[in-house]
Amino acid sequence: MTFKVGQFLFLAASIPAVALWFGPDHVPAGDQAESRIAAFVPAASAGTVAELRPQPRPDRPEAAETADAAEVLVPAAMRQTAVTPAPAPGPVAAAVQRGPVTNLPLPRYVSLKASEGNVRRGPSLSHRIDWVFRHRDMPLRVTAEYGNWRRIEDRDGVGGWVHYALISGVRTVSVTAERAELRARPEEDAPVIAIAQSGAIGRLDQCGRDWCRIVAGGERGWLRKSALWGVDPDETLE
Repeated sequence: MTFKVGQFLFLAASIPAVALWFGPDHVPAGDQAESRIAAFVPAASAGTVAELRPQPRPDRPEAAETADAAEVLVPAAMRQTAVTPAPAPGPVAAAVQRGPVTNLPLPRYVSLKASEGNVRRGPSLSHRIDWVFRHRDMPLRVTAEYGNWRRIEDRDGVGGWVHYALISGVRTVSVTAERAELRARPEEDAPVIAIAQSGAIGRLDQCGRDWCRIVAGGERGWLRKSALWGVDPDETLE
């Protein structure tokens, strides 16, 4: 028998119906994302559970501002980009760029701490809100720092500036593959624990060269690193 929690399809004996909220990761500021409740009932046999995919992500809206809300140019110090220096000749590794505020690596992955976060055009409350992120724990990438603000982006490249209090150092990942099999061990022939759909989010627990162990829906298992966003291809995590 199978059941779904969020975007994970689990294999189990039986479980009561579960109701969860689904919607886009981000919506343009001012828009009201229509919520929808989906009930997941145990299926009589594997393969009878209806697929549920995330809603299409919105395009960035055209700027339609009044004169007093015109875009403020961001100083050069705020528009830092994560530039990786060209590798030096020989075995010397390239230097890691670090943030001027935290001294942490740039870019780096974090997660959304709040259930809703305003994403602004610049690093202050006076800048307009371009996007609202609405999925707690969604993975994000920090690309710049300025005071108490961090410039972030999601897996689609949508982003802007958020206050540091809205993000957490807890690592999470998002499934990018259409369907990915969560396995009991980091092996192709290991038992399948769950089927993860595109957009599913899990907490990153451990990563090797090719596989990452994640925790999602109360289950712990291994996914191919190539099927995830929120971890670099050459990154390992103990």
